[in-house]
Amino acid sequence: MKILKSEQILTESSKSFEDAIQTAVARFHKTVRGLKSANVNNMSAVIEDGKVVSYRVNLQMTFEVEPANGSKKKRKK
Repeated sequence: MKILKSEQILTESSKSFEDAIQTAVARFHKTVRGLKSANVNNMSAVIEDGKVVSYRVNLQMTFEVEPANGSKKKRKK
């Protein structure tokens, strides 16, 4: 049986919402194995002087929890 865990993160990009998502996935993948999905919870933009200067995305990142070291899988009898 797989066990999954999720973490909520906020990411930001000066380019686009898509770039913010891609950057978050790439960065999260570097530190967490078993990344399975990214769900967009919310998107917002920072505006200065009537222009969008930053794109923010709130993501729910889901990944598989690895078994503890030394644990053995149960065998069917």
